[in-house]
Amino acid sequence: MTRPFAPGFRIPPDLLLRAYATGVFPMAEHADDPEVFWVRPEMRGVIPLDGFHVPRSLRKFMRRDPYEIRYDCDFGGVIDACAEPAPSRQETWINAPIREAYTALFERGHCHTVEAWLEGQLVGGLYGVTLGRAFFGESMFSRMENASKVCLVHLVERLKARGFVLLDTQFTTPHLKRFGAIDVPRRRYERLLAEALEGSAAF
Repeated sequence: MTRPFAPGFRIPPDLLLRAYATGVFPMAEHADDPEVFWVRPEMRGVIPLDGFHVPRSLRKFMRRDPYEIRYDCDFGGVIDACAEPAPSRQETWINAPIREAYTALFERGHCHTVEAWLEGQLVGGLYGVTLGRAFFGESMFSRMENASKVCLVHLVERLKARGFVLLDTQFTTPHLKRFGAIDVPRRRYERLLAEALEGSAAF
C-alpha cells in the first residue's frame, strides 16, 4: 500500500486506468473517509476463466431462471448498493472519490455492470473495470437469494464469449474460492496482466 491522497482528492480517470495497467487499485478505509490509498497486493486473487466452477446448488437454482439479467443499465444503482452495509460487510471502502472516479470510467466505457432484476427492481449485481482483455472485479451485492452469484456466472460466460483472458478479483474469499478463485504471487499476476493487456475485447 502507498500513501493516501490529500483529503478531498479527485482521482483522474486516466490515472485510474494507468494504475490498473500496472496492477494497482484504490481503496478507502470507509465510506466517509475523504482519503484514498493505493493497493498492490503481494498475492492477487483471480478466477481462471477455464477453471470457473458453478456449485451444483447454484446450477439447480439457475435452472429456474429466477432473474432478468441486464448489463450496464443502472451503474449508479449498482455502486450505491455495493456501498450499503450488509450483514457480512458492516463498512464499505466505496467513498466519494472512488464513486466519482468509477462513474467517470463507466461514462467512458471502461466500467461495466452485470445486474439481476426481479419485477422491475434491482436485486443484485456487480461492477468492474475493463482494460484490454482484462476484467477487474470491484464489488458485488445481493438483496435476494443468490442474486450476486447469478451475476457472477453471467459475467464469466460473457467474458469467455467475448475474448477476455483475465478475471481479477483483487483478493480471494471463501465465497469466491467456491467458484475457483485462486491466489497468485504478484510476479505471476503481472505476467497474466501483461498478456491480458495485449489486444482488446469488447464487453
